[in-house]
Amino acid sequence: MNKAVNDGVWSGAWVTERLGVELRGDDVLTDLLGMALRRNPKRAHLLVSNVLGKHVPQSPSVVYGHGVALGRRVRELLGDEEAGRAVVLGYAETATGLGHSVADGLGLAPYLHSTRRPVAGVAPAGGFEESHSHATSHLLLPADPALLAGDGPLVLVDDEFSTGNTVLNTIRDLHERHPRRRYVVVALVDMRSPQDTGRLADFAQRIGARVDLIAAASGTVLLPEGVLAKGQELVARYETSADRRAATEDVASQTAGRATDAAVSAAGGQAAGAAVAGGWTPEAETAAGARAAGAAGREAAAGSAGAAGSGLGAGAAVEGRAAGAVSPGVADSGAVGAGASAAGGRAAGGVTPEAVAGGGAAGRDGEGRVGRRGRVVRVPLGWPGGVPDGGRHGFTPADRARLERALPGMAARVAEALPADAHRVLVLGFEELMYAPLRLAEALERAVEGEVRYSTTTRSPVLAVDDPGYAIRSRIVFPAHDDPADGPGERYAYNVAGAGFDAVVAVVDSVADTPALHAPHGLLARLAEHAPYVLLAVVPSYVPEPPHAPERPAMLPEPLRGPAFSSYPPEEVGWLLQDLSDVTLEAPTEEREEAIQSGGAHYAESLPVEYQPSEQYQALFHAALDTSAARIARAVGVVTDTVIAERSPRPVLVSLARAGTPVGVLMRRWAKFRHGLDLPHYAVSIVRGRGIDANALRWLAAHHDPRDVVFVDGWTGKGAITRELADALKEFETSDGITGFDPEIAVLADPGSCVRTYGTRDDFLIPSACLNSTVSGLISRTVLRADLVGPNDFHGAKFYRELTGVDVSVAFLDAVSARFQEVADGVDEAVKELAAGDRTPTWEGWKAVERISEEYGIHDVNLVKPGVGETTRVLLRRVPWKILARSGAGPDLDHVRLLAEQRGVPVEEVDELPYTCVGLIHPRYTRGATGADGKAVNV
Repeated sequence: MNKAVNDGVWSGAWVTERLGVELRGDDVLTDLLGMALRRNPKRAHLLVSNVLGKHVPQSPSVVYGHGVALGRRVRELLGDEEAGRAVVLGYAETATGLGHSVADGLGLAPYLHSTRRPVAGVAPAGGFEESHSHATSHLLLPADPALLAGDGPLVLVDDEFSTGNTVLNTIRDLHERHPRRRYVVVALVDMRSPQDTGRLADFAQRIGARVDLIAAASGTVLLPEGVLAKGQELVARYETSADRRAATEDVASQTAGRATDAAVSAAGGQAAGAAVAGGWTPEAETAAGARAAGAAGREAAAGSAGAAGSGLGAGAAVEGRAAGAVSPGVADSGAVGAGASAAGGRAAGGVTPEAVAGGGAAGRDGEGRVGRRGRVVRVPLGWPGGVPDGGRHGFTPADRARLERALPGMAARVAEALPADAHRVLVLGFEELMYAPLRLAEALERAVEGEVRYSTTTRSPVLAVDDPGYAIRSRIVFPAHDDPADGPGERYAYNVAGAGFDAVVAVVDSVADTPALHAPHGLLARLAEHAPYVLLAVVPSYVPEPPHAPERPAMLPEPLRGPAFSSYPPEEVGWLLQDLSDVTLEAPTEEREEAIQSGGAHYAESLPVEYQPSEQYQALFHAALDTSAARIARAVGVVTDTVIAERSPRPVLVSLARAGTPVGVLMRRWAKFRHGLDLPHYAVSIVRGRGIDANALRWLAAHHDPRDVVFVDGWTGKGAITRELADALKEFETSDGITGFDPEIAVLADPGSCVRTYGTRDDFLIPSACLNSTVSGLISRTVLRADLVGPNDFHGAKFYRELTGVDVSVAFLDAVSARFQEVADGVDEAVKELAAGDRTPTWEGWKAVERISEEYGIHDVNLVKPGVGETTRVLLRRVPWKILARSGAGPDLDHVRLLAEQRGVPVEEVDELPYTCVGLIHPRYTRGATGADGKAVNV
């Protein structure tokens, strides 16, 4: 836990020298913390704990001891009676093990940690944001929701407090649901500014609760002016340097392979990983290799220097390319048979029949390069049945007692599987799975004579620099191997390469024991490049049984994304739909409407033939886009900033397919442009008379906090969908018991005055209303038909790939996004005005529609379509009777007049019309239609 971890030099000196960032505070602060750099739009520096066991391998007894000591301080503060009523909550991913250790020190309280892993069948009991993190959404998934429902003290544990925002968000979220009189906040280090400290005190006073704080050390981070930009520039420079090194990768990796062979011969296999370890810097590239090679000699070091890399991005590929480590169920990618059978060193008698001899064998990776691989062995732990693998779903004192009894036996199994010559062993945990490997490492430390260290893999990307004054000396990069909900990505293990470990015990849960873990470039193969022996220990993932949940499939399918489904880029939107592209569903408009009305069929059971615009109409679209792009951009900015300010600091955008989808994409782009937020965005189906897709809601609830979900649509007419959504969510709460979804829709335009969250209430032309699929990612309207959509399926839709040549979906988005900069100042003013004004819905649109329906003898509000968007859709998909246009409406109606002329529909000028225009559907097609239940063709 001291400065000697980096050759006697403080491991934050490198950052201080280059950026002027300083730590000031308690005397032990620099023993506890080092510093590194990362790419982050809000904070470039990273405080790296020497005693947490995340980025820096540390003695497990030191790591566990710090947490237990903090827990004992909490118990002293609360007293035994209050401690017995407390609940301890830790933060994912970094503090899951620390929080659990605090709970052990407290001794009497159950433990729960937040998670970024949704678990099918377990409904979230809450969630919150960690605004400065690279991955911010936290879920709370207790097996027993009553765990958080009590009124005893809540103990919140994090590794550090920088601003206190995460704690404020958590307490705010949970206090609204289950108020408490007392909270205790625990951290290894408290680095808040005086202003942030005062903010927490003010917040506690506001909610009428006591908030105590316990930390092992406290201080502040001094940030000079412009440090964020300077830090980002420094990271970018090192990344660029790494890119240059990557250009010589082929030659370097071949040299590294030869050097590694020589190193193994010279050092009996103990320096195999060291020859390709370490972080490369522009300042000392050859020195990095020399330090990593150690006893293997300078010839090996010179060969490995070119293969070592540490920069973010391309540097990952340079850190060592010898792939093909053999693991159970995975074929060797080119191991030499004789060498494999004589693999590296004596394995102890405890190696199981599953063990595969890969260590010490020369092999070729997928590109023919020679490398050196360690031995990979699976070790059965004998994890006690029914004991959770951690605190994701709660961990009780009874669970703790059972685990304590089983730990010595599990440690003995690992010790028996270690080779006799393994004197320096690393137990490597996996992301949120910190506590189980920590306790295993602590027990192993007592069971063996050699040195045991503990750390874990992580999602967090950090720049590695091989300098004793820098906290992250090296990094190993590998693909995610637990099928994460947010998609594939890189994962990292820091300060493992070049650390001279004789064996690494990789501990994962069974969810993460996937083919990706055992793949040629997966974690096990990467570890085998740096240690002669790799042991794999798998802890069974604990998933609680839902108490009385109806039977459903274990997992709904993942969202569809472009280019396989839709012309939008995959990151712009995920469609919670099923692909019905191969099913014929279209019919001519008149034939379709007549068939629906005569048979009482629902409009969502078929599709209209996609309107193919003439050249004249397409020209009108582009002219309208040129004219209105800035106006739309301004409305996008206003509605997005209102959502972020009032609904959620990191909303989950869920657009109502398909009219809402372009608007959702634009809102996502604005959030990225204006706030640096990378918001999740999905599209779901809602059908008038049948509600929203319940399976889509279940998927959203399993992957996000429902209270962060904001439903998005293009515009309001008379407000029918607004009411439909509200009714559907009430029904869903009753059927599934999942609460938190807000029925308030956010729209670009609200001419009907039906919602509080909007960009404008003007009724103007939104060009995306002019076309159908060709401005909506080439996706059809949604389909709900019993023979195509089962009870456990998403609603369906079609992808019209054949219309790619006339698709303007992305062009529309780009044209609007290009105007963001010029409207930014106006958006700020408009948001302030909206926040200060009265936005209570008046439902003026509904009243106007009722009046028009009676005046024109229609007597059915569902056949009156108010507003430019709805009128356009009447002309494209329905059998229109006439169009009412407000006198002097101007260019906003050019496309409406053209469509009306093409279909022979009269346009009637009307004074004092509350909308720019209104489309009326011919009453002769209303026989048999009931409107409210959807038994009439709808748009």
